[in-house]
Order: sequence, then C-alpha cells, then structure tokens
Amino acid sequence: MEEDIDTRKINNSFLRDHSYATEGKAVCGFHNAESPMELGRPTMPDIISTVEFNHTGELLATGDKGGRVVIFQREQESKNQVHRRGEYNVYSTFQSHEPEFDYLKSLEIEEKINKIRWLPQQNAAYFLLSTNDKTVKLWKVSERDKRPEGYNLKDEEGRLRDPATITTLRVPVLRPMDLMVEATPRRVFANAHTYHINSISVNSDYETYMSADDLRINLWNFEITNQSFSILSLGPITSWLESKLFSIGRLEVLSEKPRLLLNMGVLLSMKGTPTHAGDIVDIKPANMEELTEVITAAEFHPHHCNTFVYSSSKGTIRLCDMRASALCDRHTKFFEEPEDPSNRSFFSEIISSISDVKFSHSGRCIMTRDYLTVKVWDLNMENRPVETYQVHDYLRSKLCSLYENDCIFDKFECVWNGSDSVIMTGSYNNFFRMFDRNTKRDVTLEASRENSKPRAILKPRKVCVGGKRRKDEISVDSLDFSKKILHTAWHPSENIIAVAATNNLYIFQDKVN
Repeated sequence: MEEDIDTRKINNSFLRDHSYATEGKAVCGFHNAESPMELGRPTMPDIISTVEFNHTGELLATGDKGGRVVIFQREQESKNQVHRRGEYNVYSTFQSHEPEFDYLKSLEIEEKINKIRWLPQQNAAYFLLSTNDKTVKLWKVSERDKRPEGYNLKDEEGRLRDPATITTLRVPVLRPMDLMVEATPRRVFANAHTYHINSISVNSDYETYMSADDLRINLWNFEITNQSFSILSLGPITSWLESKLFSIGRLEVLSEKPRLLLNMGVLLSMKGTPTHAGDIVDIKPANMEELTEVITAAEFHPHHCNTFVYSSSKGTIRLCDMRASALCDRHTKFFEEPEDPSNRSFFSEIISSISDVKFSHSGRCIMTRDYLTVKVWDLNMENRPVETYQVHDYLRSKLCSLYENDCIFDKFECVWNGSDSVIMTGSYNNFFRMFDRNTKRDVTLEASRENSKPRAILKPRKVCVGGKRRKDEISVDSLDFSKKILHTAWHPSENIIAVAATNNLYIFQDKVN
C-alpha cells in the first residue's frame, strides 16, 4: 500500500517534488564502426530518428537514419538493492530497412527509420512496426536458448546423411545454448504510398493499423500485406454513388475510379480486378497547384477503434469517425485556434504547422506540437485549446535566421507521462522542456555528456533574452541550433524518460531518495 501511494505521488506531482537524475550507463552513443565519427561529429546514419517504449516499459526501441533498430531491455532489480530500479542495456540490434531506388521515378528511398510502434505482447515474443519513407515492416523479436540435436537425416554438422546408412531412428532432443535474440520480418507492407510516410499508429483492436503520408492515410490489416484501404479522400466523389454503396460496403477513390471495399478488407473493383491499395484519407486535389495543406501526423484513439485524428500543416486537427463513413473525407470534429491578426507575419503559417499529435492515455484530450508551443485540446471544445505552453518563445525574434538555416522546419515531438499530468517536448541546445498541468510549473533541462554521470542530478537551465545575464543562465544568442532534441519517450507507468540528442540516447529517471 505504501508503494502505491508513492507511485501516485510521483506521477501527479513530478515537477514539484522530484529532481531528475541520469541512470547508470544511461548515455549510449551510436556510431557505425565502419564510419567513425570525425571531430566529435556523428555521421548521418548514426543520428537517432525515433524513440519508443513498449507497453510495459521493459523495452525501449530506437531507430536511426542508417535504417537500424536498437532495442534496450531493462535489467531486473537487484536483490541486494531492492529500491534500485533496473538499468537499460542493449538487447538486440538489427537492420530494419536498406536504401532502395525507384527506377520508375528515378528516386532514392532512404533507409531512415521514421517511426517505431510496439504491439502489445501476447506471448514470449515481441512484435513492433518500423517504417521508412515508403515501406512498413512488422518485426518479431524472440529469444532462443535451446537448439535441437539428434536428427535422423542430418549429421552433427548439418550435412545430409545417406538414407541407406540409417539403421536406427533417433528422437531429436533440445540442448541448452547461449541466449540468442533473433529479429525476423513477419510482414512487409509496401507499394501503397506515393509520398513519404510520416506516421504509423496501431489501432486499439490490435488487428489493424494506419500509415499516413503527406496526402493520404491508409488502413492495413496485420494479416494482409497486399491490400490496404484509404480512410480519407477530399477529392470529388459522386454523392448518389456513395449513398447507394454505403449500405453494402465502403467507398473509396483510387486513380479517379470508384471502387467498393467489403468489410473483410478485400477491395473489389466495379470494373476490373482487385486492387492493392486504397485510402481512408486522401487530400490530394485534382490539380496539385490547388494544394494548400498536407498531413503532418495521425494517430488512433487509445480506446475507440473507430476514431482517429490527423493534423495538418495549417495548424488544424481533424477528428474522424469511421462509423459515419469508411472514407473519412468528412471530419467529425475540426479543431482550430483563431489567429490573432496582430501577430500575423511572414512566418505565421510555417510556425503554426503541427509536427506531432498525441491522444492522452485517457483518450479525453489531444496534444499538439507546433514550432513554438505545445497545446492541449479537449475533445469537446473545438474552437480553442484548453492549455497552451510556450516551449521557446524567446526564438520568436530569431525566426528570420531560423528560416535561413532551415531550422524553422524542424519537427519536434511531444509526449505525455503515464498519468497525463506532465508534458515533455524538445528544444535546441539539447534542451528539453517539461510542463506540469496541475501546478502549471515548467522546467528546462539539458541532455549532454557534461552532466551525464550516473546518478547525477540535472540542474534546471534558463535562457536569458536580454539585459544582464546571471551566472546559471545562457544567452539566446549562444544557443547551438545544431544540437536539438526532436525525439523523446516516456515510460508508460514510471517516471523514466528517454531523450534522443543526435547520435546519443539519454535515459533519465526521477530521484526519489
């Protein structure tokens, strides 16, 4: 009972009552042995591009621009030190994607891992989705500590034996061996996206997931790799045709030809053969010159398998319900904050673009991240956010230089803690920000090698905008914009966070004692 009270206290008042400390062996530098870092700068393939805890928090997966996935496992608690929580050590490393070339479009397809999403564990094996710009893969990660011996048709070295020499039958047995962690691709979902995939989200029914690119969102079944369904289209659809087909199936548009989707996931053409892809969301206009916005992120509701949201480059969020229409070209709710005309500038549209959208664990709220702020929206209030947090408002005067060096187009992610009471997101100079929704307090922390000694307490950092700078403050003109924290993750039930800074992964936990 005492432990339950302590856990609840940590989750609900994390910023107020606790400091932050690095775990032992928390800083993990990634670099390819074949391409060593020069002058302390990581090579492009070594830069971490995504971070994700699994549903229990026992595993932490990272993907990098070299197409690799590294999985860390939390060590078991020490019997001698009961209160010491386990550290994360490398569990498995595998190459998820390879660079490809589209000869029809003369286009190189990068191996960079854009997103990783875990599936809930159902047996001894683990399953995760990983995606690059074009292809989603379902991976099985399993352990093997025994090997079979005593085959009848093979000798001990694996060579086939002459059946004529076999005089007795043997029963194969399993012998112990060193633990081996294997990662094998179980499904490959390809050829369904014309544009770069920016999001994947596993549905709460755990039978389907969606993948989103700039203009389309596709719905997939985990068992079917050659068929998908697009759940949104803003293109022209004949209303009478939709009304006639909706009662017997689901309508979608592919190559400007209406097609019928049966509930089992098989696409049947009104004229022709089954097709390989469809869209639940398709905002591509008939004339690309009329394109005014693109899809930036998408996610399923954590509890309702029929509901999902997607954000756009115009700073808007649309909530869609697949019960109303399988082709979600008409949103159920539309979230947008009216722009203050006095703040209108050349950069307004750029900085209002939403880079990440996340449902809260309860499913009641949506969190969005644009360039300067994090906003929390209540699903029952569409006209404005209920909470707005300034991440680095001191950069507003630097937008011109940030535009010139392309930093203004950086896509920062945001995460909730396990109880939805604290929000975390990244910034520049390897800073990351936390906001306590209950106390309205916030803190800026830094992830760097200088303060990454095991069990070291992180000191809050402050940025000085003008005037006299204090000893512990850093001037806004001294910020290093090449050091940025775009990707973060929060343990689902404990106050353990993972922060990716270029090729380094930092793991921090709250210091209770």
